[in-house]
Amino acid sequence: MPPKILVICGPTASGKSDLALQLASRLDGEIINADSMQVYRGMDIGTAKLSPVQLTDIPHHLIDVADPDQPFSAADFAEAADRAIRDICSRGKRVIVAGGTGLYIRALLKGLVDSPGGTDELRLSLHEEAGRLGNEAMLERLRQVDPVLAGRTHPNNLVRIIRALEVQHLTGIPLSRYQQEHGFSGQRYPSLQIGIRAGRALLYSRIDQRVDRMLEQGLQQEVQRLLNAGYSPEAKAMRAIGYKEISAFLAGEYSLEEAVRLIKRNSRHYAKRQLTWFNADRDILWLEYPAEFDTILKHAIEFFDQRET
Repeated sequence: MPPKILVICGPTASGKSDLALQLASRLDGEIINADSMQVYRGMDIGTAKLSPVQLTDIPHHLIDVADPDQPFSAADFAEAADRAIRDICSRGKRVIVAGGTGLYIRALLKGLVDSPGGTDELRLSLHEEAGRLGNEAMLERLRQVDPVLAGRTHPNNLVRIIRALEVQHLTGIPLSRYQQEHGFSGQRYPSLQIGIRAGRALLYSRIDQRVDRMLEQGLQQEVQRLLNAGYSPEAKAMRAIGYKEISAFLAGEYSLEEAVRLIKRNSRHYAKRQLTWFNADRDILWLEYPAEFDTILKHAIEFFDQRET
């Protein structure tokens, strides 16, 4: 039987890292990071990484495994996480996955969509068309051929829109049908998924406090170091929330006050998107932390101790 996986998920600033630490210390576990930005080296403050001491006290995996200009996909994550799981289990430890990147967690637990590859020529053509017509027009085009997928896609998610148009153009089959028939249908690991529930006012307050703390800890200096090291502000990792706004401030596009306002606003919007993703997963058990920690711990112990039938 594949090993059991305890998953801690939820929106940004909800307390996932702290909860995972508390559970790992009580369950003799190790933690696999499932935050798509914490995989990058040198991006510490803006991604809210734990301190070096915390990362050492409880072994963590898949943190600082790629450079900011190095592609790292959900497939890369699942493959690396599989290796980490084998390593953790070989030492008799329990596996705890913690993070807010829903696609990473889904790829690990259920696999990825089995859809056909595209072509560089077609992809370039679609990007050029998007540049002329705009994202809204591309989403409307998708709506004509795949209304199901279009209905759950934001106009800003151009990568997803173009990928769906690629699949439909090459095969005549909507990507949503591939997802329904092939993608995310298996169960690679038995899992207990616990989501951290928080009221909107509390969550937004935590987000604002975290952003202020990041600035105090030196986010501006961290972004400047990355730029000085030669990483382009247009690199995918550097377009993450916090890094893109500070990069724009350093380029003189707007004031530091405006950059901070945008980081807080964009973080709130990101939290909404995370909740939309996770709320669609009926397997997630939602509990408050730290108020319901004892209940969370009880569920985790029962999950790991329960015999397979």
